[in-house]
Amino acid sequence: MATTSRTQTLGGRKLAFERVALLLQGGGALGSYQAGVYQALQEAGVEPDWVAGISIGAINCAIIAGNAPETRIAQLKAFWDDVTAPPDYGVVDSWLALWQGDLALSWANRLTAARTMATGAPGFFTARLPSPMLLPSGAEGATSFYDTGALKTTLERLVDFDRINAPGAMRFSVGAVNVRTGNFEYFDNTTHRIRAEHVMASGALPPGFGAVEIDGEYYWDGGVVSNTPLDWILASLPLLDTLTFQVDLWSAGGTVPRNLGEVAERLKEIQYSSRTRASTDHFRALQQARTTVQQLLDTLPAAIANSPEAKALCELADPSVHNIVQLIYHSPPDELQSKDYNFSRGAMHAHWDQGHADALRTLAHPEIFVRPTDSNGVQTFDFSRGQ
Repeated sequence: MATTSRTQTLGGRKLAFERVALLLQGGGALGSYQAGVYQALQEAGVEPDWVAGISIGAINCAIIAGNAPETRIAQLKAFWDDVTAPPDYGVVDSWLALWQGDLALSWANRLTAARTMATGAPGFFTARLPSPMLLPSGAEGATSFYDTGALKTTLERLVDFDRINAPGAMRFSVGAVNVRTGNFEYFDNTTHRIRAEHVMASGALPPGFGAVEIDGEYYWDGGVVSNTPLDWILASLPLLDTLTFQVDLWSAGGTVPRNLGEVAERLKEIQYSSRTRASTDHFRALQQARTTVQQLLDTLPAAIANSPEAKALCELADPSVHNIVQLIYHSPPDELQSKDYNFSRGAMHAHWDQGHADALRTLAHPEIFVRPTDSNGVQTFDFSRGQ
């Protein structure tokens, strides 16, 4: 099931990288931002060889990898239209759509997020009745507030898992946490036969969603340990020259909170974005060391270069280069700590449009397609705020 790297072209010219990777972070209802990013990439002729995701990012990745290129945008739209389809509240939804200004919009967001908490999201999750707090320990449904059975049906309708598992398919990886061991694990189509359960496990964030059983083990959302698949991409061998688009739904930068609501929002942003920064910084330092080892090996006399010690060092050396292009969602003032579970149609469209615009702005910078020339072989870019 392993996939091989292939040279891509952009505007009739070859890309200077052996592989293009698309990494999608977790963030619940904010995930339509990632769909907008992918739409812009496809319009520009940039197609990933490898998609990797956590939580809602895993769902978007499954839809991308599990469909032919010409149907991916339509299937992404079908998913996001389904899960943001409002109940028949009639005049209430029309009234909310008319609200303008930060204060009015913040109250509208509160109301639609509260509706999601009370009823769930169509085709995704539904509230458990009775509440798990009223159930005895060990009873079915006692460990989560929502039932995600509808998500399995949705995934099997929108995703061709045979396509994901086919020989030579786009590489596909999703991360989850083993509840029993606490270890982070990746389900990858080079080592696993991917099913809907693997995608659901990556998005099973407790206590909202219950653990998903796979082959006798139970798994929670990968964001419990790490909300980005960047480590997995950067550590997987062989290390090829890679152009990586890292799409984050939580911004590391922010302001000092002024109330408890802002505290909750800022806490989420720091918690779910910090590992991206740490992973990038660690990889840059590691590549510097690998490049130095390679340079040292290139200067050794033949007798020493053929020694067992030198051959062992060859395994640590790496001449590959990497461009990491970050696209980070930045919230408007009216969004609150509930933004990741505000499955309203208006919010979905706003997130999608912003992802599309941010990606177009980023793709207009030709330097993201230029191979690094510095000693560590790693460049990072972030133009998502119009820098």
